[in-house]
Amino acid sequence: MSQPMPDYIRDDIARNVAFALEEDIRDGDITAQLIDADSTSSATIITREDAVMCGIAWADEVFRQLGDVKLEWHVADGDRLTADTTLCTLSGNTRQILTGERTALNFLQTLMGTATTARRYADAVAGSRVTILDTRKTLPGLRAGQKYAVLCGGCQNHRIGLYDAFLIKENHVAACGGITAAIERARALAPEKKIIVEVETLEELQEAAGLKPDQIMLDNFSTEELATAAEMEIASALEVSGNLTMENAASLPGNREWFLSSGALTKHVQAVDLSLRIT
Repeated sequence: MSQPMPDYIRDDIARNVAFALEEDIRDGDITAQLIDADSTSSATIITREDAVMCGIAWADEVFRQLGDVKLEWHVADGDRLTADTTLCTLSGNTRQILTGERTALNFLQTLMGTATTARRYADAVAGSRVTILDTRKTLPGLRAGQKYAVLCGGCQNHRIGLYDAFLIKENHVAACGGITAAIERARALAPEKKIIVEVETLEELQEAAGLKPDQIMLDNFSTEELATAAEMEIASALEVSGNLTMENAASLPGNREWFLSSGALTKHVQAVDLSLRIT
């Protein structure tokens, strides 16, 4: 299935790729210079393991910035792939294929790894009232790509950064003088922005619920505390953070919708094993 790409993600791709190429090439790929400058070749990229596809736009951009290599994709972002599936066929200048190989594969293996992890979480809660969210615990410089990969894997994005929503955590609460003061200041500062507030006790939950922020994050609540929270009359969306695993995420109590945020979607990434071969 093809996954639509939000504009904020698309805007980051060219600069991500430009930096990655500059980091790798510097003043020239000396090994590629062993090959005749006008040599042309075809190549394929395959996955060596089951995975979820993600990163087509990043690989395309690598070879667009290098020049004269065409990519024909046989899969779409969001597709579930089995081992030995051919992702794409490349054709063009041999030097450029080999120069761009590692950068393209680095983006693909990381984003596919993220999407594959997200798909495992999404599958674990399928049919339940739980929606899995990512966090800001992303690889530096690859925030937009990993957020997109989470969508490709069937989970949803939390806030993108520090700019698009308030997330009032324990240190903000302490510095502001309390939950009520923090929420009131947030509404005065940017009334159009979403407000999420973290609470650590049922008493804090009751205080926050009375102010009706958009979302309340229950930090490390016990099973018993979650059951109590599920029975409370709370207009805000409830988000669980901590104390839950992929194996028990679908078992949240009560007859209500839950969000579950997990940094594991983006920070515990295991790269997918890919291979590019000249044919």
